[in-house]
Amino acid sequence: MATKAAGGAVIGLAAGCTFGATPAAQEIQQAAAQDAALPELKWQMATSWPVALDTIFGGAQTFVEAVKALTGGRFVIEPRAAGELAPGTQVLDVVSQGAVPIGHTASYYYVGKSPAVAFGTTVPFGLTAQQQNAWFYEGGGLAILQELYQEKFNVIQFPAGNTGAQMGGWFRKEINTPADLNGLKMRIPGLGGQVMAKLGVTVQVLPGGEIFQALQTGAIDAAEWVGPYDDERLGLNKAAEFYYYPGWWEPGPALEVEINLDEWKKLPELYQAAIQYAAYVANMTMLASYDARNGAALQRLVEGGTKLRPYSEEILVAAKAAADELYEEFSAADADFARIYKEWDAFRKSVQGWHDINEYSMMNFVHGTLG
Repeated sequence: MATKAAGGAVIGLAAGCTFGATPAAQEIQQAAAQDAALPELKWQMATSWPVALDTIFGGAQTFVEAVKALTGGRFVIEPRAAGELAPGTQVLDVVSQGAVPIGHTASYYYVGKSPAVAFGTTVPFGLTAQQQNAWFYEGGGLAILQELYQEKFNVIQFPAGNTGAQMGGWFRKEINTPADLNGLKMRIPGLGGQVMAKLGVTVQVLPGGEIFQALQTGAIDAAEWVGPYDDERLGLNKAAEFYYYPGWWEPGPALEVEINLDEWKKLPELYQAAIQYAAYVANMTMLASYDARNGAALQRLVEGGTKLRPYSEEILVAAKAAADELYEEFSAADADFARIYKEWDAFRKSVQGWHDINEYSMMNFVHGTLG
């Protein structure tokens, strides 16, 4: 498939994830080697992640390593941990202002600026990672979001990571009904947080590196981050006993690279192509890393005393109703949200209808036969 960037560069994205082995990567590398006039650039990248989270911060590292390799070492980007160049939830701000040329973050941290940006990461009861990528690359999702970002924030962005389906959070006590959520203080960002607020939760948005202390001290009663591998590294299992699933508010959350639009326009087309390709590589490899690591991490957590609990059907039904109500409210109040939601929802119905018939039916059978 091919992706056309705002700057006019077009790169073919091969199916493989190892950038050095694909035709697109080889074409970029060869062109860079043959063009002695390409400038040497060094950028600093703000991220929303602590370095200790080697998979999610690793997505930023994968991206910058790919850019460096594709440009023959002439375009070097240094990723910095959350808090070094900007607070973890303010990466878009500093990139938009031009204080930092590039960032790696999650769009749903910024729904207070525009609720429509949530579609760049995930929304409650939305798309899986596979479906999200289909919408971005083949369903027009990336193009419509890029238009929004350029108009509102002077930024161009590309998907550059996906955690896959997340867990439903850590709780210091069991919850069985929607009434049990009322009054809880919970760390949860994005539209998922707004749905929880409709269910009576007091919502807080904290960077990943601050969650453990807040949960351990009782400053919050519950928290969600990503899933078993990251949550174990943050030590959340030592701060709360009950681990809920599914993470209905984050079925396939994407992360993104954001570039200040003025800086983007200054880049040679070849460097723009390298950024696009490197973002694609980071998007694919992060998802593979989480899928490969989460199973073993979950087993370790359970063996260590974590108590897995499914959300009750009563809670899921209440959350779905609250989410649908939220989408109606945003569509009525925000033209950007209404426009993107309409296109996104049509794609969702189409792709989920297909997956219901084919993939989900097979997986339900296979899971039912596993001993």
